[in-house]
Amino acid sequence: MSIELKMLIFSVFLLLIQLVMQVVAGIIQNGLANTVSARDEHEDTSGYAARFERAFYNMLETFPVFVALVLIVQVTESWTVMTALGAQLYFWGRIFYLPAYIAGIPFVRTFIWVASVAGMVIMAWPLLAQVT
Repeated sequence: MSIELKMLIFSVFLLLIQLVMQVVAGIIQNGLANTVSARDEHEDTSGYAARFERAFYNMLETFPVFVALVLIVQVTESWTVMTALGAQLYFWGRIFYLPAYIAGIPFVRTFIWVASVAGMVIMAWPLLAQVT
């Protein structure tokens, strides 16, 4: 199995872990009754629960692009050292992003986010060279 596919599998589990963490944080803040309700009168989350939620949604924003890149690499058999490096940079960036975001460390969090996005760019670059 390629490094890119391994990083995709690990990223799927990271996404699921973030989902659970976000739900648990919401339950702790707003109570179980609110969580299992239709939430028509949604109580706004704040503090750590809101940070877990925003970090989760940030992962959702980048994850489809990462999935597409990994699948393109696999289908075209375009594995390179760069695509492997990019996939690892994305995954480890996402791993470190969560605690940095929850802790509220602004510049570090942004730097880590940029690193994970750079991982996707590093993956995309060799693919773009093949298209032209």
